[in-house]
Amino acid sequence: MRSMEYKITQLVAYLVCGAAALCALAPFVLLVVASFTDNAWATAKGYSFFPGKFSMEAYRYIAVRWDQLGRAYLMSIITTASGTFLSVAISTLFAYAIAEKVPGMKVLSFLLIFTMLFNGGIVATYYTYVRVFRIRNTIWALLLPNLLMNAFNVILIRNYFVHSIPPSLKEAARIDGASEFRIFGQIMMPLSLPIVATIGLMTAIAYWNDWINGIYYLTERGGSHLYTITIILNNINENIQILVQNASAAASMGVAISKLPSTTIRMAIAVIGILPILIMYPFFQKYFVRGITLGGVKE
Repeated sequence: MRSMEYKITQLVAYLVCGAAALCALAPFVLLVVASFTDNAWATAKGYSFFPGKFSMEAYRYIAVRWDQLGRAYLMSIITTASGTFLSVAISTLFAYAIAEKVPGMKVLSFLLIFTMLFNGGIVATYYTYVRVFRIRNTIWALLLPNLLMNAFNVILIRNYFVHSIPPSLKEAARIDGASEFRIFGQIMMPLSLPIVATIGLMTAIAYWNDWINGIYYLTERGGSHLYTITIILNNINENIQILVQNASAAASMGVAISKLPSTTIRMAIAVIGILPILIMYPFFQKYFVRGITLGGVKE
């Protein structure tokens, strides 16, 4: 029989977790409600969970401007999918080489840890990518800098390989004549699904939310066709006049340029921007905690 003390502890735990969940959920609810709020009302009185007037102006504007916003949305999907695949592939291969103590990996392991503590700075990094690798105004500007490989992710995967997969499986495969690539592809990767899904989710979120690379390496004249949805959202936040540059779109809506939903449009674009992450996260949630816990084990 459960004691009263146990029941009280459970009740307190549920209350604390419930309160934390509400605190995390409240901003998303406010974001959605604000996107459906009348622009004039939001401008005059600010955002509220219970606005005095609702409106679909922001979403009608997005529908009219979908040629630009849709292209940015597609670029976000392409960048996130490509970057996540490349990042996971590089990180897992690097982690496997470290875990198996491949000759020469001590030097690379030192460089890996060193880059977690020190870097060349923004100026040197920018100069290298622009002058040496020449990625400005190319798709590589959204894939390579800052996000392609993370030392922390490599260490998590390496620890998972070492502590969560029995060495006897690899030894048996080698006795049977399996190559290292076959061991990696048919044994290590299937058994590492929790940590791979965890790293993939974190990397995908980082790519989807990234706008810094766009500011640094994409120019409005030569790289605007590569803008992602977060870059456009950042441009709107920086310069709200971007909303009134297309007068024909505003006229087709029957709305005066001065009355475009400049306040609520930010919220509407943000809602559309976070939808893929909200849809994707439940499928990876069961791997997330397990992957972080097992991958974070230290020797």
